[in-house]
Amino acid sequence: MILLDHNITEDQSAQLRRWHIHFRQVGYEVGRPEWEDQQEILRHLHQVKQTTFFTRDLGFFRRRFCHPNYCLVVVTGPVLNTASSIRRLLRHPEFKTKARRRGKVVKISSAKIAWWEISRDRQQHTTW
Repeated sequence: MILLDHNITEDQSAQLRRWHIHFRQVGYEVGRPEWEDQQEILRHLHQVKQTTFFTRDLGFFRRRFCHPNYCLVVVTGPVLNTASSIRRLLRHPEFKTKARRRGKVVKISSAKIAWWEISRDRQQHTTW
C-alpha cells in the first residue's frame, strides 16, 4: 500500500490519481487529519505491512525509523514536483517493488536519492 501524508497537497495527489497510482492519504482514507505527530503515523505503520509512506516532513529522515514492515520516503524540492518525484521513485530500479523498498528510510530530491536501510550502518546514495 502507498500512504501519503496529509502534507502532500491536493493537486499533487490528484496528479498521482491521473497517473493511476493508487494510494491512501492520512486524514482522508486513513487516520485523522490531526495525525501530525510522528508517533501516531509510526504506530499505524507498525500495524500494517508493506506500506510505503510519502511525506514532506524532513523529521522522518532518521535511520532509527528503519523497519522491516515499511518504507518511509521524504520528498524534498518544490511542492509542485512532489507527484513527479513520487512516480519517479516508484519507477526507479532500486525502489520499484515493495520488497526492494521495505526496511528503508529514503530522501528524494531533484538531483539524488539518499537512504538508510536496516542492514547497513552507512547512508546510501544514488543519482537519478
